[in-house]
Amino acid sequence: MMNWDERRQIVKVANLYYFAGQTQAQIASKMGVSRPVISKLLNKAREMGIVEIYIKDENAHTVKLEQQLENIYHLKEVLVVPAGNLSTDMIKHALGKAAASYVSRNIKNITSLGISWGSTLSKFVQEYPYEQHRDLQIVPLVGGMGRKFVEIHSNLLAYQLAQKMNSHCSYLYAPAMVESLELKERLIQSEDIAMVLEEGRNVEMAIVGLGNPFKDSTMTDMHYLTSDDLASLKLAKATGDIGSRFYNAEGNQIKHPLNDLVIGLDLEEFKNIPEVVGIVEGAHKVESLRAALKGGYLNVLVIDDVTADLLLHHAQKKD
Repeated sequence: MMNWDERRQIVKVANLYYFAGQTQAQIASKMGVSRPVISKLLNKAREMGIVEIYIKDENAHTVKLEQQLENIYHLKEVLVVPAGNLSTDMIKHALGKAAASYVSRNIKNITSLGISWGSTLSKFVQEYPYEQHRDLQIVPLVGGMGRKFVEIHSNLLAYQLAQKMNSHCSYLYAPAMVESLELKERLIQSEDIAMVLEEGRNVEMAIVGLGNPFKDSTMTDMHYLTSDDLASLKLAKATGDIGSRFYNAEGNQIKHPLNDLVIGLDLEEFKNIPEVVGIVEGAHKVESLRAALKGGYLNVLVIDDVTADLLLHHAQKKD
């Protein structure tokens, strides 16, 4: 048992350090002991519950989620955005802003950036600040042509981002998904398309979204997927898609005719990109996201706190 004097000494050191704002060296000098002794006493104060440290800030919860998800899924960085009572559109804007801040901080030594497509990525481009990156090449990672949802196609996003960054961009003049293998072969043999696909394979950083093909799917809204397609994807155990390529719960690209019709990077090729930033919104994408993380497609994750909580819950439940 600790005697009264020892306990009083611990309380005194804690008071000087936490309330009086003195350094460990100053306290050591005052009490006639070494600085390591003061450090040990402060540790004891926390261990014994004499001192309890709280972070009183709305970001405390999200920062803890970030650290937990980074550790569980071995990610370089996780950014968790508070969703609160925000609408889906407002959450996507908040995610876009967080992703834009991350990319802006980490793009200084990068000469090639790839971008996929989707409504969340569109918000990322809208939120990106105006900067000067004259030596940067922006590359669409999947085809995107047609009359519907033009504002979220990869070509337009690459162009708009290049305008924001004062940089250059390539154009992938092909749909994300074509009608037949024969047409795909003809298109990817075209010098212009082959060159952009090769550029995409060699980017240093990629920005991607991911989807759940069975719920709130943009691919379905764009009529890339029919009800028959969805039925066959379900049979093939598709769980999610990145760059219009479908994968299962284990994170493996499924063998399916639709995957063979995509003009864009193969999922395995995403793994070769040094840094892939995934921007994900919505609880309906939790299983899709878990599978993508299992597949090792993402290094950095930007996510809302509701989805992050669910992702963490599933991971802990599994353990």
